Amino acid sequence: MRQYKSLIVFFILTGAIALVGSQFLPGEWYTALEKPFFNPPNWVFAPVWSVLYIMMAVAAWRVWRRCGVDTAIVLWAIQLVLNGLWSWFFFGMHRIGLGLIDIGVLLVLIALTTVSFMRRDRVAGYLMLPYLAWVAFASILNLSLWLLN
Repeated sequence: MRQYKSLIVFFILTGAIALVGSQFLPGEWYTALEKPFFNPPNWVFAPVWSVLYIMMAVAAWRVWRRCGVDTAIVLWAIQLVLNGLWSWFFFGMHRIGLGLIDIGVLLVLIALTTVSFMRRDRVAGYLMLPYLAWVAFASILNLSLWLLN
């Protein structure tokens, strides 16, 4: 049971970022933007992100249990901060271009984190793949919004 107490710490870390991001929600500004045809409905984002944050926490916890705080966990922490900053840049500041820069760097860091996790714990690496795919999609969406607006 003691080993699972540390999992709670990773849930708290990812939950804190989710909480920060949830302070900047789509509003009238976002509703007024011209959107690409593949833009998902707003209700899709909360359940998808909830599952992704859980998977990210479990992945980081598995790597931490195996390796402690090493390069992989540092990469995970940095990408987690960039994840939270995106909501502030995009929804909070209404800066689509700044969000695009952030999400571009975020995507690279997620890829590096995924590779690092895969080398330390295959399950952890696989747990990061849906997150990588979703942020790749979100990057295309962000780019499309920037081009259209």
